[in-house]
Amino acid sequence: MIEINNLCKSFDDKDVLKNISTTFENGKTNLIIGQSGSGKTVLMKNLVGLLTPTQGTILYDGRDFVAMTKKEKILLRREMGMIFQSAALFDSLTVLENVMFPLDMFSNMNYRERVRRAQTCIDRVNLLGAEQKFPGEISGGMQKRVAIARAIALNPKYLFCDEPNSGLDPKTSLVIDDLLHSITQEYNITTIINTHDMNSVMGIGENIIFIYQGEKEWQGQSKDIMTSTNEKLTDFIFASDLLKRMKQSEMDRLHRQS
Repeated sequence: MIEINNLCKSFDDKDVLKNISTTFENGKTNLIIGQSGSGKTVLMKNLVGLLTPTQGTILYDGRDFVAMTKKEKILLRREMGMIFQSAALFDSLTVLENVMFPLDMFSNMNYRERVRRAQTCIDRVNLLGAEQKFPGEISGGMQKRVAIARAIALNPKYLFCDEPNSGLDPKTSLVIDDLLHSITQEYNITTIINTHDMNSVMGIGENIIFIYQGEKEWQGQSKDIMTSTNEKLTDFIFASDLLKRMKQSEMDRLHRQS
């Protein structure tokens, strides 16, 4: 479990995060949602140590991340897995070598054990037969699955995903969502996902934090969204659907005129 208390982050005179307190639960897909510029990316960067909070605490199973020494933070980061928006694979390495990379860097396994562990992760994300392919030889969806396999190679307690469905078609996005959700439950990981994808929100949103202008505006589950009376949340959730309807209406109008 990750608990944050009164978290603030400022850049010069600009307050980007304002007294955010929340809990990210084990074995659940915890989603951070919000408009561009709302502060959700800054929040995640504080959680993984890429930024240091101006104020507040971040507790990893009771351990205060902010107060740790540099050495202690490095050790804790080994308990974290990261999935980046672009997959961030090494183009010159095969799928197997990409998944083995964190094992080569941080594990005490011998070579055969590292290969076996990497193969287990590749099998878990349904990429059997792709081991010797290079990233440029596989689809975007397969690349994201390689990124997931790499992220779970060290058996992380905490999994951070930055827009994992970015650039994917709706069908492939559902596959990635289902995979992240099942892995989270199977390994009892604390998974935190930054996303704009409303299909993800409604499909796997077990614990959703809505950030608005740097503040936690709402928190709940996907089933609570439809009955929420929070106007800011409602505007955000239904904005994409409204735009789609407006676009379709305009296309219909042009079609009638032609």
